[in-house]
Amino acid sequence: MTTWSVPGGGWCNDISSCLERAKTRRGSTRYMSKLEVFSGILSSNASLNPDFYNWNRVKLRYCDGASFSGDSKFDNGTSLLYFRGQRIWEAIIHDLLPKGLSRARKALLSGCSAGGLATFLHCDNFTKMLPSNASVKCLSDAGFFLDERDISLNYSMRSFYHDLVALQGIEQNLNPNCTRSISNPKLCFFPQYALNYISTPYFILNSAYDVFQFHHSLVPPSADLHGHWNRCKLDPAACSAYQISVLQGLRRDMLVALYPFYKNSRRDGMFLNSCFAHCQSESQDTWFAVDSPRIHNKTIAEAVGDWYFSRKITKEIDCPYPCDKTCHNLIPSPQGLNATFTYNLQSS
Repeated sequence: MTTWSVPGGGWCNDISSCLERAKTRRGSTRYMSKLEVFSGILSSNASLNPDFYNWNRVKLRYCDGASFSGDSKFDNGTSLLYFRGQRIWEAIIHDLLPKGLSRARKALLSGCSAGGLATFLHCDNFTKMLPSNASVKCLSDAGFFLDERDISLNYSMRSFYHDLVALQGIEQNLNPNCTRSISNPKLCFFPQYALNYISTPYFILNSAYDVFQFHHSLVPPSADLHGHWNRCKLDPAACSAYQISVLQGLRRDMLVALYPFYKNSRRDGMFLNSCFAHCQSESQDTWFAVDSPRIHNKTIAEAVGDWYFSRKITKEIDCPYPCDKTCHNLIPSPQGLNATFTYNLQSS
């Protein structure tokens, strides 16, 4: 049994940002740390990770800037960039298959943030590459990025993803059933459109007030030039009544997008809490601890374990902010948030 994890790093959607990224740990393994921490869902301690502690674990390094989905090249005679995320993904899987992955009896592919998005993009492909009798499931942590208008009524995240898909040649690697079914195939990079076409059992772990989406999709700097939202971004208690109503709209839109998922399927799972956080499966404090976040007195680890091992149907939805007193509100500075995307891929 194997567990996979990949540190993330968001995405780059234009040449200048991708060139800059290539000089950092987000764009080259040359600059990455040599050691990685395995905690939360990756912990080998039975008391801290009761359902998955004895699984084999693999942590994939993420540096392609497109959630392992690009396949293109840019060369203007001065600058040369290869976007090969899809090939990297396939090479990693083919390398691991003869090392034991091809004999897996149970597999869980999980990811956080940019990696959570990658699980949506690669879930069914991962399933097809494993034995037909293996129990293969997928989990996205903080990866359900919404196609949402920002406070200035612009689709800033849609525009960003559109440029990303075009630059890195992603459309050819998106789910063909999705791309054939909607008028704008590039939208299939958004989980809410791709989810309908995933056949593998799936678990969505997300905050209804995910701080990345709050800071970058709902209230990007371009939509708040005078900084009226700065205090609210750093402390939910400092938000005005109007700002709280806008945040409740974000939660409502997420519930609407997820409605078919949690109403129609008994095989899938969900844990949607009301914490201001981004990524909760790899942090021990939020995964499984005495004071971990809970919904109906159930921790994230217990909810995921119940779902994976089919002990219970697990679809937990929290009440709206500020009712949940178990939350760990993890709100970094805007600069820090850009630097903390993570991506887990897990198999057993």
